[in-house]
Amino acid sequence: MFYETSARDKQLLPRDPFKAIVAPRPIGWISTRARDGRINLAPYSFFNGFNSSPPIVGFSSEGYKDSADFARDSGEFVANLASFDLMQKMNLTSAPLPRGTSEFEHAGLTMAQCRLVKAPRVAEAHASLECKVVEYVPLKNRLGEPIDSYLVLGEVIAFHIDDALIRDGRFDTAAARPVARCGYFDYSVVETLVAMMRPPGGEGRSGA
Repeated sequence: MFYETSARDKQLLPRDPFKAIVAPRPIGWISTRARDGRINLAPYSFFNGFNSSPPIVGFSSEGYKDSADFARDSGEFVANLASFDLMQKMNLTSAPLPRGTSEFEHAGLTMAQCRLVKAPRVAEAHASLECKVVEYVPLKNRLGEPIDSYLVLGEVIAFHIDDALIRDGRFDTAAARPVARCGYFDYSVVETLVAMMRPPGGEGRSGA
């Protein structure tokens, strides 16, 4: 099958397969605090790491939502790990709640104080990354037209990690069971890891 993006046969593919192909995508469970004290918590599947030294993560908001607004306003955010044991609560924080309603309270989650940023973290999360905003980018299409999506990049300045998941000096990803977003209403869970060494001399050169 081949089709140009603007000419998808909606009888053959009634649902856009893009998110099912670019999958699985880690979920950035983003907590923010605006300068006026308002708190927000929401999951973003357009999330990933973009650099290792210094560590930089980023999330993209389709539509100008509170997470992007508060991160831009305060210059800070926290990326909390969404894991299988918190999957249902993570999903609850995506609800379109009335202005002023706490996502933490709605999902039965606990706010914990961070050390270096004012935004709270999810106390139940097995890992949380305190971040300072380094770039805020309104996205455009190939014609240079704005598309009402906003990329927020943050440098990770501090880590909170569940001690139980540090094993032999490494974070045990499989034991943490992070949840990732696929297409449609589908999610995946990391439970098995496969180690594969890069070819000699290839470390740091590959895009993988």
